[in-house]
Amino acid sequence: MKFSKLLFGPAGIPLSTKDRNTPNGIARTKELGLGCMELEFVRNINVSREKAPEIKKKAEKEGIVLTCHAPYYINLNSEEPKTKYGSMSYITKSAEILNLCGGWSVCFHPGYYLKMEPEKVYSTIKERIVEMRKKLDGEGNSVWIRPETTGKPTQFGNYKELLKISQEVERVMPVFDFSHLHARTNGKYNTEAEFRKILEDVEKALGKEGLHNMHIHLSGIEYGEKGEKNHLILEESDMNYKELLKVWKEFDIRGCVISESPNIEEDALLMKKYYESL
Repeated sequence: MKFSKLLFGPAGIPLSTKDRNTPNGIARTKELGLGCMELEFVRNINVSREKAPEIKKKAEKEGIVLTCHAPYYINLNSEEPKTKYGSMSYITKSAEILNLCGGWSVCFHPGYYLKMEPEKVYSTIKERIVEMRKKLDGEGNSVWIRPETTGKPTQFGNYKELLKISQEVERVMPVFDFSHLHARTNGKYNTEAEFRKILEDVEKALGKEGLHNMHIHLSGIEYGEKGEKNHLILEESDMNYKELLKVWKEFDIRGCVISESPNIEEDALLMKKYYESL
C-alpha cells in the first residue's frame, strides 16, 4: 500500500459508535472524517475467519485503512517453548486475520530483556521475526509485521534496535509509539530537536520508504522512573504533540497515526485538525 498523505484514526471501535461492532466502527470512523482504524486484538483475536470478509468489504466501501494490535501476551525473548511459540502464533494469527480483513500493518510488543545482554536479546528476537516473516511469505501474506517502540526500559524496543531489524528483514518496520519513547526515557523525546532526530534516523536507515510507510501510535502518557504507567488524554498530559506534528509535516511523513488516548476518536480528530492547519 502506498500512502499519499498521513491518515488519523482510533485505536479500536470509536466510543461514539452506536451498536458497537467492527463494521459499524468502520462506518463511524468514516462519518467522523478519519482515515484509518486499528483492530484491537490485545486480549484476544476477536475477529473470526468467517467475519473477516465482511469487514474487508466494509473497509473498502468506506475507504478506511485497517491496522491491528496483536495480543499483549507476547515475549519473543522467552526461553520457555510455550511462551516462545505462543507469542509467534499470536503475531502470525493476527497477521492472517488482518490480511483477510484487507488490512495493512500488525503492531506487536516484541518482548523483554529479562536481564540478558541486549545484543543476545536482539539476535533472539530477530531470529524469531525472520521465522514468522518466512511463514507469512510462504502463505502469500504481505501484511507488514511491526515491533513497537516500548514504554519501559525493561522491554526490548528502543527505536534504534527496531530500525536495525527493519534494515535486516524484509516486510518489517517499526511502529513508532512516540508516547512510549517519551515514557521509557522518563521524559525525554519531547522536543522539536529530538523529534527531528528520530525522523532523520528513520530516513538514514530506511530511506524515503521509511518516512512514507509509517505506523504511529500517540496519546498522552503518565510515566515515572520505570517508564510507562498509563495513557492520558493529550491535552491533560505533558506530551508536546503540537511540536511533534510540526516535525511530521516538515518531513512529509505518510501512513497511519493511531490515537491511543482514552478518548480515542476525539484525540484522533484533534491531531488531524491541528495537522491540517499547519
